[in-house]
Amino acid sequence: MPQPRSKIEVTLERVLFASRWLLAPFYLGMILALAALLFVFMRELIGELSHIGTLDAEDGILLALSLIDLSLTGNLLLIVMFSGYENFVSKIETEAHEERPSWMGTVDFSGLKLKLIASIVAISGIALLRSFLTLGDPRTAIDSQHIGWMVAIHLTFVVSGVLLAVMDWLTSKADSH
Repeated sequence: MPQPRSKIEVTLERVLFASRWLLAPFYLGMILALAALLFVFMRELIGELSHIGTLDAEDGILLALSLIDLSLTGNLLLIVMFSGYENFVSKIETEAHEERPSWMGTVDFSGLKLKLIASIVAISGIALLRSFLTLGDPRTAIDSQHIGWMVAIHLTFVVSGVLLAVMDWLTSKADSH
């Protein structure tokens, strides 16, 4: 027969459970960050389109990479907002909504980590590609140490992603036994 719980224990557990709502302002802050990213995206797009007639191929590629980079960062914010809120605060009741993303409610903390590192690797790869594209410009001084650090950091992200995936795979194998 279970022991009756003290009033202090019950109160403490209720306070601890309710404390998850302290995360809500973080997710609201991410909405503001997403709005700021949209502003930067639009400023970049409008600024470059204003002189589209003078863009050469490399400038067009750099513009596309910048916009992709901002888009991936926005996607990352959205994934963290939705998944973090649903995993740690409360469920978002939108099952009946026709535009509900299919992944909502299915990304657990492990999946969130992998999506996060995959997005970081993609963003890092785009930044690296952007640096590589400027190497052919005779007006640009080549800073091989800077590029070396960028490659090292990118490879660190890649290795971290692989190690996280391996750890999750090992954990899933251990859980199934």
